[in-house]
Amino acid sequence: MPTAVRRYVRSLGLDAYVVGGAVRDELLGVPHADEDFLVPGVDHAGLRAALEPHGRVEEMEVHGQLVGVRLFPRDPDVRALAPAGIELTPPRAERSTGPGHRDFAIVSGADIAIAEDMARRDFTVNAIARRLADGSLVDPFGGLADLARRILRTVSRDSFREDPLRLLRGLRFVSQLGFEPAGETFAQMRMEAAGLEHVSAERIGGGIAADGMGELSKLLLGAQPARALRLARDAGVLERVIPEIRAAFGYRIPSARQPLPLDEHVFAAVQAAADHGAPLEVRLAALLHDLGKPEADAAGTDHAQVGARLAGAALSRLRYPARVRRHVTRVVAGHAFRLDGPVDGRRARRFLAEHGERGARDLVELKAADLAAKSVPERELAALSALCDALERERESPHRLQDLAVDGNDLIAAGIPAGPRLGSILRALLDEVVEDPSRNRRAWLLARAAKESA
Repeated sequence: MPTAVRRYVRSLGLDAYVVGGAVRDELLGVPHADEDFLVPGVDHAGLRAALEPHGRVEEMEVHGQLVGVRLFPRDPDVRALAPAGIELTPPRAERSTGPGHRDFAIVSGADIAIAEDMARRDFTVNAIARRLADGSLVDPFGGLADLARRILRTVSRDSFREDPLRLLRGLRFVSQLGFEPAGETFAQMRMEAAGLEHVSAERIGGGIAADGMGELSKLLLGAQPARALRLARDAGVLERVIPEIRAAFGYRIPSARQPLPLDEHVFAAVQAAADHGAPLEVRLAALLHDLGKPEADAAGTDHAQVGARLAGAALSRLRYPARVRRHVTRVVAGHAFRLDGPVDGRRARRFLAEHGERGARDLVELKAADLAAKSVPERELAALSALCDALERERESPHRLQDLAVDGNDLIAAGIPAGPRLGSILRALLDEVVEDPSRNRRAWLLARAAKESA
């Protein structure tokens, strides 16, 4: 499956191979964007020299060691296809420097075979290379057979010890690509789960990659997050990533509405959110929304507020951006809203005024996922559907301060002094307009503001 970038790399006269995830996804028929290239038979200096006539070349380093180069082609059409550059590396291998399992060095050079490079990779399905010259495959560890069976096997029994983030990457493949860990691989996961405590939070959650997402986010955005989360729980991985979830394991709610243990309810809610194509923030909220129940039940307090506190702590520790943390914690805090009583335009406008358009939408999405993971009467589902319809109808109705026909300057011009009282009057006017949108007229609002300030 030649691509424009592959054709360009082949035109450079290098005996290059495309490697890793791009080959895996191509063989699975999954679209992919990034492609990395391996160039055997050259060392770092030779590779750089071969590429410099074709564009700007940047060094690539891992832990202070040169491992390859990034080419920014002079050809503008190719550069537009790979704006972050094309990564090309000589083969690398791990060479023992002593008797211990950590006594090794990563070396590169013209004498290193492709199979040696593949040996340091994480999973067999990622240890496949395709030669650009003739399309032939190099598969030293049986990755093709594992792809056919959707089996996830590590290349080395020390794979997770060498990089514990691979634990989450493997579980992400469960969610995204439908893989199942082989028995020995799952046993390795359980044995090495504690190693995640030494992985930077950004690589797990908030993300340092170009797409701004860590492995947990990518797992949640896959098609089968519930399967991956169950495996993560059973392997001891999930509680290492989110210690706040430990109390939910096996916790029972004495209610016919929620027959599943709390952890299974949470997983089912995440899956329902995924099935509806919910954004990452809603899936994070689904994962975290009920974690406050054990603590709240013991203390007799509001589980949504406790859950929001725990969610904020978890997202902060995992280095999610502040905007994501704020939004998810607000959604968790508001998710327990009731669905009894009439659902009309006034209620929808008040919901929009309280939560904002995005917050209201995400709260409804989380509530739908939450109810899908419970046993609730049909009338409750109908009420949620009615609320969703009402929110859509009222979306253009005035529900924000900026929607008012007057602003602070108008009130100041009318003789109301600037200060906290001015803000209170504006909020009171908004409340009146949310109650009855026909009141959103300049004359009516100014008269009402004068009465409020008297």
